[in-house]
Amino acid sequence: MSDLAAMLAPDLSTASVLILIVASFFTSALTAAFALGGGVTLLGLMTLVLPVAVLIPLHGVVQFASNAGRLAVQRRAVVWEKAVPFILGGLIGAAIGARMVVSLPESLLQTLLGGFILLTVFVRLPSLERLKNWHYALAGAVTTFLSMFVGASGPLNAVLFSRAFSQREQVVATMAAVTASQHALKVIAFLAAGVVLWPYAGLVAAMIATGFLGTLAGTAFLKRLPEARFRIGLKLLLTVLAIELLRRGLLGLIR
Repeated sequence: MSDLAAMLAPDLSTASVLILIVASFFTSALTAAFALGGGVTLLGLMTLVLPVAVLIPLHGVVQFASNAGRLAVQRRAVVWEKAVPFILGGLIGAAIGARMVVSLPESLLQTLLGGFILLTVFVRLPSLERLKNWHYALAGAVTTFLSMFVGASGPLNAVLFSRAFSQREQVVATMAAVTASQHALKVIAFLAAGVVLWPYAGLVAAMIATGFLGTLAGTAFLKRLPEARFRIGLKLLLTVLAIELLRRGLLGLIR
C-alpha cells in the first residue's frame, strides 16, 4: 500500500493519499447535491497535507474535473441562455484580474463579501428570474475577477443562481457550467506559468475518479431531495461559508 501511495504522490503518507481520495468522493457528492461547499472543504483538507507550491494548482485541476463531470451528468438541466453570457463575462473578468498590478486588500474583500452573502441569505430579496443576459455577463465578470483575489466565487454564484431559478436542478447544473469555466481559466493560467504537476498525476487521476463517483451519488440524492429541503441546505451552506469569510477577513484586518 505504501508503494502505491508513493507512486500516486511523492512525499505523502499512505494515510494522506487515502484521505484525499476518499474526501474527493464526499466533497463532490456534497457539491452535486447542493451546488457548493465541496470545493472549500476539499481545499481545507488538501492544505493539511500538500506542499504550498502545488496546493492551489492541484485543487484547481481537481475542481475543474469535478465540475466538468457534474456538468456532463446534469447537462440537461443547464440554463445555457444564462450560463453562456456569464461565462463570456468571466473571460473579461479573468483578463482584467490577471493584469492587475496592485493587489487588492484580501482581508477587506473577504469581510465585505462575507457580509454581503449573509445579507442576501437573511434579507428577503426579490426574485432574479427576469435578469437580462447582460446582467449575467456583468456578474460573470465581477465574480471571476474577485476569484483571482479571494476564493469566493462559489458562494457569490450561488447567491445569483439560487434566486434566478425556481428549480434546484437548474441551480446546481448551471452552477456546474459556470464554475467549471472559472476553474478552467485558472488551470490554463497555471499551465502557462509552467507549474509542474506531473509528479502528482496519479493522485489527481484517483481523486478525479472518486470525485466522479461522488457526483453520481450526489446527483441521485438531489433528484430525491424535496425543493424546500434543498433551499434550507443551500442557505445553511451559504451561511457557514459567509461566516468563514468574515472570520478570515476580520482576523486579517486586526493583524
